[in-house]
Amino acid sequence: MKKFSVLGVALVIGFSLSMARAQTAGQDMKDAGHDTAHATKTVAHKTAHGTKVASRDTAHGTKVAAHKTANGTRVAAHDTAHGTKVAARDTAHGTKVGADKTVSGTKKLGDKIADKPTPPQQ
Repeated sequence: MKKFSVLGVALVIGFSLSMARAQTAGQDMKDAGHDTAHATKTVAHKTAHGTKVASRDTAHGTKVAAHKTANGTRVAAHDTAHGTKVAARDTAHGTKVGADKTVSGTKKLGDKIADKPTPPQQ
């Protein structure tokens, strides 16, 4: 009978340990599920935060670029207007000088044809 009781105790202990292992494995699965859920929530939070920061930085960069573009356009328009005024003034002066020289040359040629003496140059 002792053989059976030792064997019976060994079976009961073995069965209890296997049940304990089964419960531990089940708990491990449950814990793994909780860990996965927590990790997923953490990653989602960090992704949302990163997206929010990137969006804010992009908006700021766009505003800065728009401001710089507007300012550059204003400066370019001013510089173009100034250059146009200077070019017009220089063209007008060149035209006046050219016209004066043409008049002077025409008078000299007319005087030469009419045999008049040439007046002294100024």
